[in-house]
Amino acid sequence: MYAILDIETTGGQFNEEGITEIAIYKFDGHQIVDQFISLVNPEIPIQPFVVKLTGINNAMLRSAPKFYEVAKRIIEMTTDCIIVAHNADFDYRILRTEFRRLGYDFNAKTLCTVALSQKLLPEQTSHSLGKLVRALGIPMADRHRASGDAMATVKLFKMLLDKDVEKAIISGLIKSEIQKGIAPKLLDIITSLPSKTGVYYIHNEESKIIFIGKSRNIKKRVNQHFTGITRSAKKIQAEVFTVTYEETGNELIALIKESQEIKINKPVYNRSAKKNHFSWAIYSEKDNEGYLRLKLQKIDGRKKEIISYTNAADAKNALFRITANYHLCQKLTGLYETRTHCFQHTINECDGACVGKITASEYNERIQNFIDKNSLDNKNMIIIDRGRNINERSAILIENGVFKGYAFYDLNYQITNPNILKNILVPMESNKEIQRIIQAYIRKNKSLKIIHF
Repeated sequence: MYAILDIETTGGQFNEEGITEIAIYKFDGHQIVDQFISLVNPEIPIQPFVVKLTGINNAMLRSAPKFYEVAKRIIEMTTDCIIVAHNADFDYRILRTEFRRLGYDFNAKTLCTVALSQKLLPEQTSHSLGKLVRALGIPMADRHRASGDAMATVKLFKMLLDKDVEKAIISGLIKSEIQKGIAPKLLDIITSLPSKTGVYYIHNEESKIIFIGKSRNIKKRVNQHFTGITRSAKKIQAEVFTVTYEETGNELIALIKESQEIKINKPVYNRSAKKNHFSWAIYSEKDNEGYLRLKLQKIDGRKKEIISYTNAADAKNALFRITANYHLCQKLTGLYETRTHCFQHTINECDGACVGKITASEYNERIQNFIDKNSLDNKNMIIIDRGRNINERSAILIENGVFKGYAFYDLNYQITNPNILKNILVPMESNKEIQRIIQAYIRKNKSLKIIHF
């Protein structure tokens, strides 16, 4: 659990400042579960430049509660939480100073979103909160007020969690829980998980990820791990300490994250069960007469496939449909073996490429139409899909045929420009497996919104 906060102060000499406003949002890694926002009477004057910056003046604070009156609520909001703030050293120092004045030793672990953004968003020219949220398209209200800055920090932190593909932030939280001796039982873990689409991470007692999976129902899938009787399921049951998850809103991002994060984190039980999801593919090659032929065969990493499939039956059925839809010849697509013309030519459903009745250039144009429609080569597109809630959408960027990454964005901000999208993108490396995942998803979901640029 995280306590994401922002504090406004009177200004003044080091360790003599007083708090004028505090906002704390308790965040479980997915959503805000509690909040506390209050003006605070510092009992000392506010510096004029601070009044100009925040709009908070001495008159506004006369009837506000003093720090000792809100101290109990602050402790309730931050107990067993990691404190997150933009420039956390400052906010944490101010809190400790105020509590010290009350004779209480306030201690907590902290995370600084300045340091996190410098590590995870190195391309940004500035890591100040105002400039960072503008560059990332994060909506912000009440700048330099505690509630506005704290809410912007929540949204920034959510984005940083997405970009932390090595899961260093989450691992730090789990290490904190381990130190407290919190070890939830399997049933408690399942109860805490959502029945939504996303990626889940099974951690052992050293906070290491031992398995990564994706599902359209995270709760149901993890329950299968915990009730399974296979050797790998029994090992997971014996070693699991906790399960974390990320909702993705749609299956495409879940598939991409699962594929890439397995490669990055190398979970021990994914490696033992590793398999190639795509085993068959359609290739094209030119015959001696100059006709392009489609060829169905097992995946060959040395060749460039047009489309790939998970099994031979699906691939062959698809090739029959492709042959019909593009008016191709079953002999030249390997579906009808013959020394003469194909059977479809006998019933006038093939115009004779198999016996040279149409030219190679005319036939090859149909093959090329098929390749152009189904290949990502040299294409620039943004794939728009569902987000994690009704107010959000997701975007996947393909540039020059290469997958660049994904992002979630608020519906108030329409993403149609790739340059805007790049600022909020969770960058990922492209590889053949991810290209195949994207192609398969586009084929399966005909109503996807795709923006070409």
